[in-house]
Amino acid sequence: MRAKALVCSASREFQLEEVEIGEPGPGQALIRTICSGVSIGTEFALIRGRISWGPYPLCTGYQGVGVIEAVGSSLESFAVGDRVYYRGHMGSMSLEGQIVSPVSGTHCSHVIAGTHATHGMDRLPEGVPVEEASCFVMPAVGLLGVDMAQPRVSDRVIVYGVGAIGLGAVAWLALRGCTVTAIDIDPVRLEVARRLGADHLIDASSSDVAAEVARLCPGGADVVFEASGNRELVGPAIEMCRTEGTFVWQGNYGEEPLPFRFLPPHGRRLTMKFPCDDGYGPNRRAVMKNLAMGSLRWGETITHRVCAEEAPGFFSDIERGIRSDVIQAVVHWSDE
Repeated sequence: MRAKALVCSASREFQLEEVEIGEPGPGQALIRTICSGVSIGTEFALIRGRISWGPYPLCTGYQGVGVIEAVGSSLESFAVGDRVYYRGHMGSMSLEGQIVSPVSGTHCSHVIAGTHATHGMDRLPEGVPVEEASCFVMPAVGLLGVDMAQPRVSDRVIVYGVGAIGLGAVAWLALRGCTVTAIDIDPVRLEVARRLGADHLIDASSSDVAAEVARLCPGGADVVFEASGNRELVGPAIEMCRTEGTFVWQGNYGEEPLPFRFLPPHGRRLTMKFPCDDGYGPNRRAVMKNLAMGSLRWGETITHRVCAEEAPGFFSDIERGIRSDVIQAVVHWSDE
């Protein structure tokens, strides 16, 4: 069938194109997209070729909310009209006979999804706002890191870097009753961190970060989340941990070897955690439950909203550095 998709060429040009997508298989559904959430970090790593999940042209996006329009013959637990959230497009995609790589392809007016064990769809609970729901992956990623670290009530925790994933960590840490210090160079992100429950803010662009951390966490923090993904910040972040504290590699540092000084973590006898992905179904359901209850105020992180027709220009502006203020963005494809 025909659908509209945001397509990126090898020259990093963006167009809203009419593409052909396959029909849903027996265990799959055809979904009309309401909103797709934009993941700035992963999507632009794909767009810029820093990581590759398939050749150009690309259709990025890996989170969305929509309404089921057709179901496969063996998909008994879902019905036409169900509202669902999903991790990606599982079908084919082509443009005038040329294959488009859906990586993962949710920036499209229609997607095909199934009940895949790790990256499938699930029913959207009542009371969950669709915009926040379409950005569910980042808070789920943050939740996985927090769940692995298991900080206790009143533990002093540092989140170094409060982009979308770091903000997810801040929100869950605050809900656990931790004393949270957020560090970033962007005052807007720091303000969002405050609204999500951070107790202390350190603006790394104008403060002596080490001195501020020593003042707020004498002897070091119980847990440190390095969520910036900046290789240069790993060493300083490690040294913020107390002896026998926990360090969480919440950022993604790429394929190249990552050198850091051995003696600081060795001398402190640190425990290190390496969260990867979003924790799958259990974490996503936890995100949706807390969105429905209003305890996870993820709408605070959404800084930009565009309609599908505006998406090519919006993505082009991000690529050219014109939109450096994006934390989370939502693309609207259709009405509910």
